[in-house]
Amino acid sequence: MTLSICVAQLNFVVGDMAGNARKIVEAAIQAHARGVRLLLTPELALCGYAAEDLFLRPAFIDACDDALKAVATGTAHLKGLHIVVGHPLRAHPNAAERRDRSVAVARLYNAASVLSEGHVTHTYAKRELPNYQVFDERRYFVPGDQPCVIEVEGVRVGLLICEDAWFDAPAADAKAAGAELLAVINASPFHAGKGGEREATMRERVSATGLPLLYAHLVGGQDEIVFEGRSFVLAADGTLAGRAVSFEETLFDVVFTRQGKGWQIDADTDRAHSPEADLWHALVLGVRDYLGKNGFPGAILGLSGGIDSALVLAIAVDALGKDRVRTVMMPSPYTADISWIDARDMATRLGVRYDEIAIAPQFEAFKASLAGEFAGLPEDTTEENLQARIRGTLLMALSNKFGSIVLTTGNKSEMATGYCTLYGDMAGGFAVIKDVAKTMVFKLARWRNAHDPYGTGTNPIPERIITRPPSAELRPDQKDQDSLPEYAVLDAIIERYMENDQSPESIVAAGFERTDVDKVVRLIRINEYKRRQAPVGIRVTHRSFGKDWRYPITSRYRA
Repeated sequence: MTLSICVAQLNFVVGDMAGNARKIVEAAIQAHARGVRLLLTPELALCGYAAEDLFLRPAFIDACDDALKAVATGTAHLKGLHIVVGHPLRAHPNAAERRDRSVAVARLYNAASVLSEGHVTHTYAKRELPNYQVFDERRYFVPGDQPCVIEVEGVRVGLLICEDAWFDAPAADAKAAGAELLAVINASPFHAGKGGEREATMRERVSATGLPLLYAHLVGGQDEIVFEGRSFVLAADGTLAGRAVSFEETLFDVVFTRQGKGWQIDADTDRAHSPEADLWHALVLGVRDYLGKNGFPGAILGLSGGIDSALVLAIAVDALGKDRVRTVMMPSPYTADISWIDARDMATRLGVRYDEIAIAPQFEAFKASLAGEFAGLPEDTTEENLQARIRGTLLMALSNKFGSIVLTTGNKSEMATGYCTLYGDMAGGFAVIKDVAKTMVFKLARWRNAHDPYGTGTNPIPERIITRPPSAELRPDQKDQDSLPEYAVLDAIIERYMENDQSPESIVAAGFERTDVDKVVRLIRINEYKRRQAPVGIRVTHRSFGKDWRYPITSRYRA
């Protein structure tokens, strides 16, 4: 007995129900032609993940219902094919809930329906609803409480949705209901190391049930989160039997052949990649989809000759191609000659448009306008910030005129400590590396110079940009480390305090200087107001500034 299953590891768009339905129908037709009898789509594939407060709009749910009917109609002629489609589903209240005014009358399930020859044969409601990190599913959904096992070609397949497989009960209940293998549809956001975590957790589920498990995953960027694909299948002994490519759409076929009481599993296996490779591809996909799905014709960024803007430029070119990326060098009186030279060099290497707009005249005009107000006061960060804000204004003017989105170039170390200027270098539409620590910025730059994953044909980042001491160049002989601990120390403290919730005392006990810890913790606290005004950016760690980090601006608590 043989069962051929296909994972439709596809890139769906939130709210494009008609387009998403067409993609599912097209995948079903292709898979059926290859002899596939069970097609798995990712979690909430029909409406895209995550639709957030669109789930609260009745018309949105109506459109999802219509799209499900469209998939059923478009695949009715595919004899013998079963299609698992993820979608939101209204859950009607029972009599007791209708009498209880405290219970919302309109509720939703995070559901999966099984379509076969134009009909819904089964529906499963997700049982475990995550409400941590970027997840907020209890805001929109209520949990199901029943297992779902479908029979395809004589094989009983237990359905689970994402978080269900991180707990014992849903898989155990599916097995008790007769499941011979588990199929899990997912929309699990990427962060560094998440792929390995998923495979390890699914091995626990396989070990507990003794059943092989097929993990069907989403791919694509949605605002600040990225889904990397990397669907996989585990044999009943927990060994990896196949893995789809990461960060690409694919139809991943897996063939189960019964052998005695077990299964032979045949599938392709893509290798695991280095952390730097995964981060690079996540950032590229995040940029490509944010611009593509929102209809921006291209990107523009300020190219300073420093490491951060250099990294963002390389990512943007890999994501969009050189013809859709424009760079602007905006030298101030404090810009070093090597910054001009290196910026021009990099732009030439990548073949992007490069322009120079000196900001000295505007800077002098601003100082002259403020001279009366500032009389008798020494120059300080005010004048430094003026330069950054002039640059931000120029970039936004170009964006308004030509339609390209401004990519900001600040990293996580700067966002954490406030080493950035509101309405200056923070001005823009998409913050590419806002969740990338400075130490990782250097690693990614070196990785990209050693690899050419998108065929640009060159090492994009001049070596001097990587090796020279970082500087904002807003005053004479300025260096980042004049104001901050060295980046290795700074990033380690940020990781421990911000990402892992360690106390200052425990960080000091781990060997860090008390003065450094206190300084970094204070900077993180007092700069929350800046981060609230920062553009959305790509999440690549398990805790980023944004949905993962919800701290009050007004607070007297001191860690």
